[in-house]
Amino acid sequence: MTPRPTPSGSDPKKKAEEKAAKAAKSVKKAVKKAAEKTVAPAKAAKKAPAEKPAVKKATTKTTAVKKTAVKKPTAEKTTAGKTSAEKAVAKKAVATKAAAKKTTIAKKAPAKPPAKSAARKPVTKATAKAPVPVPERLASRTAPVGTVGDSPVSPAVGAGDRERLLTGTHHDPHTVLGAHQVPGGVAFRVFRPYALSVSVVAGDLRAELHDDGDGFFSGLLPLSEVPGYRILVAYEGTVQDTEDAYGFLPTLGDLDLHLIGEGRHEELWTVLGAHPMTHQGVTGTRFSVWAPNARGVHVAGTFNFWDGSGHPMRSLGSSGVWELFLPGIGEGELYKFEITRPDGSKTRRADPLARRTETPPNTSSVITASHHEWHDEQWLERRADLPAHEAPFSVYEVHLPSWRPGLTYRQLADQLPAYVKDLGFTHVELMPIAEHPFGGSWGYQVTGFYAPTARLGSPDDFKYLVDALHQAGIGVLMDWVPAHFPRDDWALAEFDGRPLYEHEDPLRSAHPDWGTLEFDYGRREVRNFLVANAVYWCREFHIDGLRVDAVASMLYLDYSREPGQWVPNEHGGRENLDAVAFLQEMNATVYRQVPGVVTIAEESTAWDGVTRATHHRGPGGFGGLGFGLKWNMGWMHDSLDYMSHEPVHRKYHHNEMTFSMVYAYSENYVLPISHDEVVHGKRSLVSKMPGDWWQQRANLRAYLAFMWAHPGKQLLFMGQEFAQGAEWSEAHGPDWWLLDPAYGAEADHRGVRDLVRDLNVVYRHTPALWQRDIDPAGFQWIVGDAADDNVFAFLRHATDGTPLLAVSNLSPVVRPDYRLGVPDDVPAWHETLNTDLAKYGGSDVTNPDVIKPEPQGWHGRPASIRLSLPPLATLWLRPA
Repeated sequence: MTPRPTPSGSDPKKKAEEKAAKAAKSVKKAVKKAAEKTVAPAKAAKKAPAEKPAVKKATTKTTAVKKTAVKKPTAEKTTAGKTSAEKAVAKKAVATKAAAKKTTIAKKAPAKPPAKSAARKPVTKATAKAPVPVPERLASRTAPVGTVGDSPVSPAVGAGDRERLLTGTHHDPHTVLGAHQVPGGVAFRVFRPYALSVSVVAGDLRAELHDDGDGFFSGLLPLSEVPGYRILVAYEGTVQDTEDAYGFLPTLGDLDLHLIGEGRHEELWTVLGAHPMTHQGVTGTRFSVWAPNARGVHVAGTFNFWDGSGHPMRSLGSSGVWELFLPGIGEGELYKFEITRPDGSKTRRADPLARRTETPPNTSSVITASHHEWHDEQWLERRADLPAHEAPFSVYEVHLPSWRPGLTYRQLADQLPAYVKDLGFTHVELMPIAEHPFGGSWGYQVTGFYAPTARLGSPDDFKYLVDALHQAGIGVLMDWVPAHFPRDDWALAEFDGRPLYEHEDPLRSAHPDWGTLEFDYGRREVRNFLVANAVYWCREFHIDGLRVDAVASMLYLDYSREPGQWVPNEHGGRENLDAVAFLQEMNATVYRQVPGVVTIAEESTAWDGVTRATHHRGPGGFGGLGFGLKWNMGWMHDSLDYMSHEPVHRKYHHNEMTFSMVYAYSENYVLPISHDEVVHGKRSLVSKMPGDWWQQRANLRAYLAFMWAHPGKQLLFMGQEFAQGAEWSEAHGPDWWLLDPAYGAEADHRGVRDLVRDLNVVYRHTPALWQRDIDPAGFQWIVGDAADDNVFAFLRHATDGTPLLAVSNLSPVVRPDYRLGVPDDVPAWHETLNTDLAKYGGSDVTNPDVIKPEPQGWHGRPASIRLSLPPLATLWLRPA
């Protein structure tokens, strides 16, 4: 509109002020008149009042009553029903709702106006008549709703949308709720069950919306454009002053949704879940969840007293992702997703990508953000200097909740790094850290794949522990469980009413051994969920390696299944081609995204190429799985079987100690003595050994030194390093009292622990024991067929050719002047480790002097040496 010229002799400034005042007065009158016009349809609506909800229905909701007076909201319990507190609040809310029709709020501006953001321009007296700029987050919300020509219409939510919102089946509530430009002005619609009244505040203007019943409030204001505004929601005893959640644009971009749909979002945890953030100048939390089969999804939590009906989420196209930004919600709040299933029933679920959870048995997710400052830069810088299979790698396996029962992550950080460093281990391997409901599963039945268990503290507390281990020079491996998940009805099972994370075929989804469900590795979004999870632990928590549990159960369709219980793959074979593709993708992605980490497979079969590169095909036609290392389960079973026999019978089982060298270089191996071997009636490691107490300890010491010298890396479970006699129990952990000086047999246990320390020290400083673990040229038998003597002797070679000679006498007799063939290019040998030393609890039969080869050929060698072999002992000799 072209401005009129200023009359001659008039004061332009004065005229402008008078005009602005007149405009503001006109708008106020228009607002009042518009509010009066809404009374007629409202009265009509009141003639047929909404049906009063039954008591049963009321107990499924809670109300935000007196939130400001509540010091700590009651957390949601794991039981299917509501808590007594929630029921009481819901019952009171029904009565309050009935009185709401007669209750109004005085139309008075707040004592302190809401803070103005740069992205929001309020309506003021000076600009009331002028067009109000549409904020960016409301720019797309100008479509007319239910209009005829240009005449004003009722701003109330239409019958169809109203029904869908009430039943929890609306896929896009933002097109209905919030502020929308319509003929006659701007329609404001708010859905807040149990509210007494709702008012809109835009700058100095304030208008109370009409109560349309069932928690719906609406009003039509004669504004030319959608303003920046806030809503005041009054409940009994309190008023919430907040931004309107339904005035914001989506927080996820097209690229994120495209990558999610393609199953290629390698940072999935950054877009799904609950994230405190500032969105369009407003602080709050973005909630997003993948639930493609849901008819509707709501957010419920402590911030709305577990009544999610007033916070429906919107569906973002065909991605299957639902999203909602809630202003004013921050860290520490509990939440879950209320999902309306395809059949119309409802289920309340924990967030699959929650990064923090309640402490079990409570099951809610917790809004969190990390504030930890890392101090492990030096560790990370040198982590990738050597690949794991060419570096010293001895692992102490730990179940954190029971290592020292009762300690938190931060308390463990004060004790565990120092203990492991003192023993000389290069790494710790933590049994599963991800959240799990049943402690007796030891963490192997996971419900919170992105959350460290809350039993020991917060995610930042766990980062503090990892940081402390790194600063002590200790790498951190973590057990990772992508093979299956439990059936808990608040977690992943039939998450949105249909099989989603699990395979839709019951034969493929039901794990026959553990009563759990197997992932559908053929679904790209599920693969994405797991691949991103592997990257997440390595990136966000600086984990140095993932030991992948139960790989064999993933690889075979007929694993633990009888004929008729499985269907062959497209080639007629028993290989799970989807699982193969997933493992290849996971390994390739992790190694690309996080250089310096290692992945380790717990795989108990002869699958070809577990540690072969994914792009190299083997004889079976499959590319390698791409793992860095593989547990050598065959060596573990065979060697423990041999050691369990009385020495007099061992000659009949001699090949059980030598057979591993037939296939030792087919994969990159770890030699594991893990938790699985010291529970459920299998006895502790020392208790597996035959003989009296002295012989048991001697056997254990000799076995450990044989293990540390054998090609491959080493892993030892906690408690076995000091010869604990009892099986491990997650309820009380290792028997630390055995190391109490006041205990009579303390020296026996301390001796074994001292040996483990010395094994690690010599191992670290002897490249022959680790440099060529995957190179056949790094190993040579001296004698592998001395079955009658129960003697084994072999050489290990470093890359520069420097040898180490390992000799084990696994009979209970001393063998003096035992002749062994040796190379003739080593002028002298000296004993660098002897498990029979008195300080370890042995009989102290030693070879204290330098041993020079004799020019007598033996065992196919040009020279030989003579040794005194202690009983039930292992010797290590290096060039003098």
